[in-house]
Amino acid sequence: MTDQPKNTAEKSRRGIQSIEIGGRLLTTLVEEGSPMSLGDLAKKAGMPSAKAHPYLVSFSSFGLIEQDLLTGRYELGPFALQLGLISLQLLDPVRIAIPMITQLAAEIDQTIGLSVLGNQGPTIIYIAESSYPIHVNMRTGTVMSIQSTATGRVFAAFLPPRQVERMLSQEKRNGIAAAFGAQGVKADTLESLLADVRKRGMARVQGEPIPGINAICAPVFEHTGAIRLGITAIGPAGSFDANWSGVIAKKINTCAKAISLRLGFQDP
Repeated sequence: MTDQPKNTAEKSRRGIQSIEIGGRLLTTLVEEGSPMSLGDLAKKAGMPSAKAHPYLVSFSSFGLIEQDLLTGRYELGPFALQLGLISLQLLDPVRIAIPMITQLAAEIDQTIGLSVLGNQGPTIIYIAESSYPIHVNMRTGTVMSIQSTATGRVFAAFLPPRQVERMLSQEKRNGIAAAFGAQGVKADTLESLLADVRKRGMARVQGEPIPGINAICAPVFEHTGAIRLGITAIGPAGSFDANWSGVIAKKINTCAKAISLRLGFQDP
């Protein structure tokens, strides 16, 4: 009697083996990212060519894969591409990111801010608090300076130059940099800072614009390669390791890349 619930659960998890086998072929094509011969595809999927071929015929019949008539190589078909596009359209970057940055905040015990590009500039929309509060000018709805904050510099580094120019003009008119106690930076200095962000894939500020506060921000990209989110860790300099090779930088970067992957971004 006691085994019945367990057996029922096992049955509910039992899949169809042939679908799982065929799924290995599709997974191999996705991971390879380019057309493959039958032999190479079967080998990488861990099965004989004779076993793989019937699956490929069936997948071809409804567009999951297609075969080049000249080369004989297989690649993902139009239906597979449609499935991927629909999946990407249904993805909600913020919904995906919130539980991941909440877990990250607990792991590194630092406050994590999630930001998007709003009509005024990079804007904080969610904050996962650390175990101790920090008294800084970062709360939901805060627009971050693209000149003087790690969050703003990440967005400025990966946005089109003309859009950044408009944001800079708007920032000066609205006094956003001044709100962070900063006077702004010269154009050539800013471009040098943004070039470093692109090189490292992250932005960092140490003790500025707020003395005694460090921050590191990493970008999240969508499938088109456009920046969608910024993930920023912020904390007191005394307990915040801002080294590029430190735990905080590595974990912020790993988290951002994991979310980007969920959004279909393929890092070149």
